[in-house]
Amino acid sequence: MCRIFGFRSVMQSGVHRSLVSADNALMQQSCRHPDGWGVAYYVANAPHVIKSASAAVSDHLFRHLSGIVTSETVLAHIRKATQGELSTINTHPFQFGAWVFAHNGNIAGFDGVRDQLVARVPPVLRRFILGKTDSEVLFYLILGKMAQRHELHRPGFPLAEVASATRDALAEVESLVGPCNTDNDGPPHDTYLTFVLTNGHVMLGHQGGKQLYFSTHKQRCPERETCAFFSGECERAPPTERGFVSHLIFSSEPLHGDNVWIPLAPGDMVGADGRMQMQRFNAGEPVDRRTH
Repeated sequence: MCRIFGFRSVMQSGVHRSLVSADNALMQQSCRHPDGWGVAYYVANAPHVIKSASAAVSDHLFRHLSGIVTSETVLAHIRKATQGELSTINTHPFQFGAWVFAHNGNIAGFDGVRDQLVARVPPVLRRFILGKTDSEVLFYLILGKMAQRHELHRPGFPLAEVASATRDALAEVESLVGPCNTDNDGPPHDTYLTFVLTNGHVMLGHQGGKQLYFSTHKQRCPERETCAFFSGECERAPPTERGFVSHLIFSSEPLHGDNVWIPLAPGDMVGADGRMQMQRFNAGEPVDRRTH
């Protein structure tokens, strides 16, 4: 399967270590996931998406880009294809307006249900589905549910509404193909719906059978004496349900370094809004859509 890295922070930061230089950085993982890569980062609230169908480990552009990207929000993906041929158009992250999306997983029997899923995407969005992957269809299905709640281009799209729309979209997928396989090492052609979604302000991660870890703090920040943004949240365990954090990082595998990594359980979601207020949405519990 694929690998995902998502980063949201109160400050602009470089991601070279996470993508290239760490012992198990995304570039190293691409030796086992060689079917393309993509990096989305935000400048002045606009996403810049760079993608390639080459393996990241052998692509000088991936190394170069990872060395220069500095942003408050980054979403990166390396692909091991299950649906769709190897091409840039089928490579993650997928983009619509400010929203970008990266998926690690598969929709079982996708060829047999693709038309039914696409038919559930509003026509105004459906025409933007360009590739052949299940991931892109899933992205637009979620966007369609979000559009029922708010204008998609609204800067302050509420995190809880993103989570609620995600739950509705996943329920539609599972009504056709059955529930996700919750065994991370299960057969690759079963259904797995792990992904990260962001518009540069809101970021949400969902564990849909393939492992996903998140981090909001370090045991001790090596820059605590010099960083202008250092606060107690940088070295404090995240809130149980809701609270402010300095950064939120997602990764398919814990990355070596100072960050403390917490695994998400199947069906769980974690996200942060534009004010960096983090919220957890546990599997089987209704999404609290009240404004806080």
